[in-house]
Amino acid sequence: MLCISIKEFLLWKKKQLSKGGDQQSFAVLLDCLGGISINDQNFMSLNPEGKLYLKKNLNYLGSIWDNHLLDSQPIQYLCGITFWRNLKLKVSNKVLIPRSETELIVDIVLNKFGKKSEKFFFAELGTGSGAISIALALAYPLSNGIATDIDQDALEVAIENYRNASKQSNLDFFCGNWWDPLESLRGKLDFAISNPPYIPKDTYEKLPKEVKNFEPKVALLGGEDGLKHIREIIQNAPLFLKEKGWLILENHFDQGEKVKQLLLKNKFTSIEIIKDLSGIGRFTIGRYK
Repeated sequence: MLCISIKEFLLWKKKQLSKGGDQQSFAVLLDCLGGISINDQNFMSLNPEGKLYLKKNLNYLGSIWDNHLLDSQPIQYLCGITFWRNLKLKVSNKVLIPRSETELIVDIVLNKFGKKSEKFFFAELGTGSGAISIALALAYPLSNGIATDIDQDALEVAIENYRNASKQSNLDFFCGNWWDPLESLRGKLDFAISNPPYIPKDTYEKLPKEVKNFEPKVALLGGEDGLKHIREIIQNAPLFLKEKGWLILENHFDQGEKVKQLLLKNKFTSIEIIKDLSGIGRFTIGRYK
């Protein structure tokens, strides 16, 4: 640990932010690599005469920040870590960086299924870093889940995150495309969740370079209209859900009504389009019969 004065640190921080970038990314850098929690960062200015301890020296932290500014690579990839809900997750360019709005998908499940003493069986299709499934496995220790991903490298990241986050054994991981790894589980799921690739092709081409140049295309691009994977998931969901089982999907901001129609066409009921904190219809859910 390196000890420096808070006054020196605040001067250095001001200099780094003057180069560009945003406060949130800089806070992630300091937390992940510097060892200074976001709470500690917020209270520093109240005691500028104090001392603080760093895991890495200022020159090293500054060089990472410079790399981030130079090519717009997400700070989470440079640090190899991101924070999501109450989880600290490993990330690499093999997985999408889990977004804060996706945290609400866990809250949707909590609202539907209630207490942690509940026992159910769920699957997440396209788990990526494992964020959603891990959060649910921790919230419902008496339940069991399956997390799938088409990319074995992504799955290894998710497995490591689960091992780091929990000593439980209520979450299993399988490699394969959407429902393919779950053939032996037909008719057994209480609910299934997916945050699939849903970006339409034209929109994908216009994404910011920090997304398009670094995050995995396979986790973003949803075909010409963005609904390619959502269609497949919905069409096959009735084979795997129990009667009255739920399907919970994240979709693009303007896809809610189209996803609703796909659910109706496949005999889902109790369909809702749920808005995120920005008032966007980010999630569409339905119950099978």
